[in-house]
Amino acid sequence: MTAPARPTGPATGPATGPATGRSVELVRDYPVEPARVFAAWTDPDQLEWFSGLPAAQSGPTVDLRPGGLWRVTLQEGPGGRRYPTGGLYHVVDPPHRLEFSWGAPGGWPDLDPAAPDTVPRVVVTFEPLPPPGPGTPGTRMTATLLLPGHLDDAQVAHWFDLGIRRGWTVTVDRLRAHLLTRRDQPR
Repeated sequence: MTAPARPTGPATGPATGPATGRSVELVRDYPVEPARVFAAWTDPDQLEWFSGLPAAQSGPTVDLRPGGLWRVTLQEGPGGRRYPTGGLYHVVDPPHRLEFSWGAPGGWPDLDPAAPDTVPRVVVTFEPLPPPGPGTPGTRMTATLLLPGHLDDAQVAHWFDLGIRRGWTVTVDRLRAHLLTRRDQPR
């Protein structure tokens, strides 16, 4: 993975929110209701969008409750490196908000469930949007990755040098195709 330049100040774009030196915020609008977007993040049968692999190869598991873990095998692009990742849930508020420490025990980042504040925290919100015409309302999803407050500037730079901005952007951008091609309803 080629590491993008470290953020140096505010950055905005058509689908990217403000960046700080310690976070990555992605804002995306989808033409489906919040419950469907929330389910794409929490239903193990739908997590292949996150992993970049078919479900049979990514082995998704979800224990959807505060303190529960979710896990998938992620692949960095076609033929790229594979590793386990996921998270430890802190907030599960369907279909409005998810909050989790990002990582997996023995994966990347290596998450110790007894010390969840040592890895990045992710906050995902799902805001209903009015329908653009007759039909189903849409969703504005904001996904924010926050680096732990105890990291010094060199450690923060290291995370960005690893490519977390690009990695999170590529991952989240796979969600649109999943939502537009999958026709089932949330559980």
